Amino acid sequence: MDVTIIGTGNMARGIGARLVSGGHAATLLGTERSNAEALAADLGGSVSAGTVGDPIADDVVVLAVWYPVTLDVAQQAGSQLDAKVVVDISNPLDTETFEPIVPDAGSGAEELAAAVPGARVVKAFNTTFAGTLSSGEVSGHQLDVLLASDDADAKRTVASLVESSGLRAVDAGPLRRARQLEALGYLHMAVQEGLGTGYGSAVKIVG
Repeated sequence: MDVTIIGTGNMARGIGARLVSGGHAATLLGTERSNAEALAADLGGSVSAGTVGDPIADDVVVLAVWYPVTLDVAQQAGSQLDAKVVVDISNPLDTETFEPIVPDAGSGAEELAAAVPGARVVKAFNTTFAGTLSSGEVSGHQLDVLLASDDADAKRTVASLVESSGLRAVDAGPLRRARQLEALGYLHMAVQEGLGTGYGSAVKIVG
C-alpha cells in the first residue's frame, strides 16, 4: 500500500519504519524538503520525499505532526484529502504547561473530521511512542495500536497497515472514542517521569 506521511519528526520516523518493515511505500512531506530527504534515506525501502503542499496521490495520509498544527496542515491540503483515509496521531496538549487540552469537538480527531469533512478520519498511533514503533515491540511484547473511526472501511484499511507492519490493531470503536484514546495517550506520557522508562513503555491490552 502507498502512504503519504506529513511530518518528518520522531513519529514520522517510527511509523515510516513500521511501513517499510511491512513492505509498504511511503512519501514523506516536510516543511523542509531536505529533512524529508534525510529521513527517507535513513528509512530506506520505497520511501520518497517532498514538501508540504505538494500534490497528494496516495489514498492513505498520516498526519504525523503536533496537535497545534494538525488543523493547519489538514486545511492546507484541503480538498486533496477528500475520500482519503486520514490518520490523526495527535494528543491535544499544551506544550508549555504539559497539560491536556479538551477541544470543543470533544477530541482532536473529531475536530479534524469537522475541519475536513470529506476525509475519512481514523485515530491511531497516539498511544504509542516513536522509539517503540521503530522496533515494533517492548520487552518482547508486540505493540498495540488502538483505532477509532466512524468509517468501517477506513478503519479496516489502517488495521491492515498496522497488522502487516508487525503490530496488533485493536478496534476501539467510533470516532468519539478518540476522546478516551487521547486521554490515555496523555496519561501514558504523564507517567513517564515516575516510571523512568524514557518513553520506552507501551500501552498493552492483555487477556
